[in-house]
Amino acid sequence: MFDRKEIGEKATIVSFNNAQNGSHSYEMEEFKELVIAAGVEIASELDVKIRYPNARYLIGKGKLEELKDIVVKTKANLIIFDASLSPSQEKNLEQKLECRVIDRTGLILDIFAQRAKSFEGKLQVELAQLRHISTRLIRGWTHLERQKGGIGLRGPGETQLETDRRLIGRRIKQLNFRLEQVDKRRKMNQKNRARSGIPTVAIIGYTNAGKSTLFNLLTGTNQYTKDMLFATLDPVMRRLDIANAGPIIISDTVGFIRDLPHELIAAFKATLQEARDADLILHIVDVCDTEKLERINQVNKILKELGAENVPQLRVYNKIDKSEFNAKNDNEHSNKSVYLSAKTGDGSDKLFHLLRRFIKKNVILGNIKLENSQGRQRAILFQMGAVKNERQKNDGSWELTLEANREDINSFLKNEGIDKNNFIQIQ
Repeated sequence: MFDRKEIGEKATIVSFNNAQNGSHSYEMEEFKELVIAAGVEIASELDVKIRYPNARYLIGKGKLEELKDIVVKTKANLIIFDASLSPSQEKNLEQKLECRVIDRTGLILDIFAQRAKSFEGKLQVELAQLRHISTRLIRGWTHLERQKGGIGLRGPGETQLETDRRLIGRRIKQLNFRLEQVDKRRKMNQKNRARSGIPTVAIIGYTNAGKSTLFNLLTGTNQYTKDMLFATLDPVMRRLDIANAGPIIISDTVGFIRDLPHELIAAFKATLQEARDADLILHIVDVCDTEKLERINQVNKILKELGAENVPQLRVYNKIDKSEFNAKNDNEHSNKSVYLSAKTGDGSDKLFHLLRRFIKKNVILGNIKLENSQGRQRAILFQMGAVKNERQKNDGSWELTLEANREDINSFLKNEGIDKNNFIQIQ
């Protein structure tokens, strides 16, 4: 019989040096950050170079014996592989090493399980975990193949494995149903936002690029931030009023990462679709990251999977306060990139300028005439910041030139009972 070992908090980590472009050290550093983010102590490290993967253990027998010696010496109770393991490989490794083994997917799922706070986030993480576990019931847990025993349960019947598989299948159906209801509400909210005419802007990027810090800078809120991978899981949306332009809805989303598990992409599809349905994407890049070009490609690859590759992007290079990088040396078109520090606010003026230009694509210019008895309506227009020019006639009436978001002007005319024909659009 084979019973899985209890999971521990002291780990030996196994990385794979197959990179041809010298990027292994950065991938290894990212892997360590993932392990630390999961709250696990790193007892030792093993670097493996695989030419031909072993079907039973992924690694060769020599490295397997070396790994076993390391586990014994360090008294580690967990081994984490920076790779995807098949259910049979997990089983074989645990039997051979007499220690709990998890792969990169299991590690990321555990981090998500720790960080999810919202109702929707918890449902999404549980669904991803169950989809991952369901593939490991076949060969990973042989003790589950024993038939139920005891009074009233002896004899032919359903094995424990079949029971667990059936219960997991039932729970997955329940979670899918609940997430469908959440998705319906999300789509309804998206329709309401589209009907209001307020543009939506999604902040996306590689994990730990500074998305939540930028979100706080723009909105003046206090969204949780930390120099840690996947500090934010639950999406947050806020209305932001851009001076002399109008409002936008801005959303902070979950970060992307290399080899993001497909179970998570599937479970978080509704959340990640905020990027697909956005009018503009702020793609945040850590300017200090020496692998930033690879990170950009990873993010764009996931956006393509979500069908968001055609959404306009504004590249935001963050953390210039930590870098000596000179933005003037970059050849990228100035209207498509911004260099700033979300922490200090340095360089944010240009971001607001470009957001203002983006909003003004939906801004209209026109004239309206108000009678001398419509002083309240005139005051409202000034409060909106919509009055660009004003002329007062001899009879006391006003002719105002307005420049504002189309939806704001339409709402004003409707709420104040003013005929739309009284507003003559110039452009």
